[in-house]
Amino acid sequence: MAAREDGPGGNETGINRRAFLRTGAIGAGVALGALEASSCSTASPVTVAGAVPAGAPVLASPPMETVRIGFVGVGGQGTSHVENLVHIPGARIAAICDIRPAHAERAKKIVMEAGFEEPRLYTRGERDFERLCAEEDLDLVFNATPWEWHVPIALSAMHNGKHTASEVPFATSIDDCWAIVETAEQLGRHCVMMENCNYDRPEMLAFNLVRQGLLGEVLHAECGYLHDLREIKFADEGEGLWRRAWAWKHDGNLYPTHGLGPVSNCLDINRGDRFEYLVSMSGPSRGLQEFAREHYPQGHPKRAETFALGDVNTTMIRTAKGRTLFVGHDTNLPRPYSRIHMVQGTRGLVRGYPHRVYVEGRSQPHQWQEASEWYDEFDHPLWKGIRERREEFAGHGGMDFLEDYRLVKCLRDGLPTDMNVYDAAALSSIVELSQRSVADRSRPVEVPDFTRGRWRSNPPLGIVTL
Repeated sequence: MAAREDGPGGNETGINRRAFLRTGAIGAGVALGALEASSCSTASPVTVAGAVPAGAPVLASPPMETVRIGFVGVGGQGTSHVENLVHIPGARIAAICDIRPAHAERAKKIVMEAGFEEPRLYTRGERDFERLCAEEDLDLVFNATPWEWHVPIALSAMHNGKHTASEVPFATSIDDCWAIVETAEQLGRHCVMMENCNYDRPEMLAFNLVRQGLLGEVLHAECGYLHDLREIKFADEGEGLWRRAWAWKHDGNLYPTHGLGPVSNCLDINRGDRFEYLVSMSGPSRGLQEFAREHYPQGHPKRAETFALGDVNTTMIRTAKGRTLFVGHDTNLPRPYSRIHMVQGTRGLVRGYPHRVYVEGRSQPHQWQEASEWYDEFDHPLWKGIRERREEFAGHGGMDFLEDYRLVKCLRDGLPTDMNVYDAAALSSIVELSQRSVADRSRPVEVPDFTRGRWRSNPPLGIVTL
């Protein structure tokens, strides 16, 4: 599913993130207070005020009764988050930023109709988020903007003493991945990638089956983002204003996290294993050109556009423990939607689209079972908690609500967030690394260890409840 993002825009790819990191530490002296590990963590608690030692997990911040939120980018996906957050206990949207005043006003109306105070609006242009981050008394800056703005907004938030959360992918370059890791460590701030597909019901069923041991030892996973985005890419508004531009110049897996997030949780990535290296290859670019010829008249400028992005990209990742992942990307061709979602263990597997389960000893030999047959016993507790209410929530049938709910709950309770800055960096790094491999005849490319070795001792994610 496309992260429908709107807000600050442009192609500001020339920003020197490391220079920003070195010189922009506006909030470096702001102490976070005593960071502490969760009760289930085997890592030593971090007790340094403010900064976190390099490589140490940014685990938790002191509890807060109310999470005061500044929201940047309230187009389609941003508005869905706003509609969810006004229904989540303890969340309060205090400020809203968007380059389109009408979008900001729309979000303000949602907040006020829910009974909250009028949020302050920031609509003076594409960098007005800097004023929001500097002037507002906030706990969290949440952004749902085009990809190239995720990191500048996050760095501004952290340097001004705020936690930050962003839509996906969090970053599109390795330098930016390191910038968010180093800044979060330096300033002791949460930096969370909002991967909603981690919370979809079939993916959470698979995660529960893994945690219950029913699939045995997990050895392989397959995932992807297979979504016909041709109409969206050629639109003259919303994502069409920037998503097609990425296809002009970039060839690789540009949107890996929707598929990769859920299976990475099942493989304990950054929590017992890590991505070690990848190989990637792309096929020809045909789909967007053919779409333009079929939908625009002779002489239209869109018919003259050329694209670097191969219609189908295949990326293979090997982990430090020798396990393997397939990650597909296919957004330029006609097809039904799929994230593939397959998790294979020594005792069975789960496969998506359609969603099926096979567990040796419980399933009939060589026969799939519908995933729905497993929900009564193995539905994830989060989905059991909202099963009767999910149609009330905005965004993809309930999973957006769950990711927003969990972020707010973790901040309010002083718990580690479900995803942290190391996950944001590792999953987002595939964007640039896949392009490197494609450009170098599919040669292997090393994946940086953003945890600097702490993946070996970081505890795995557990099963949580509402």
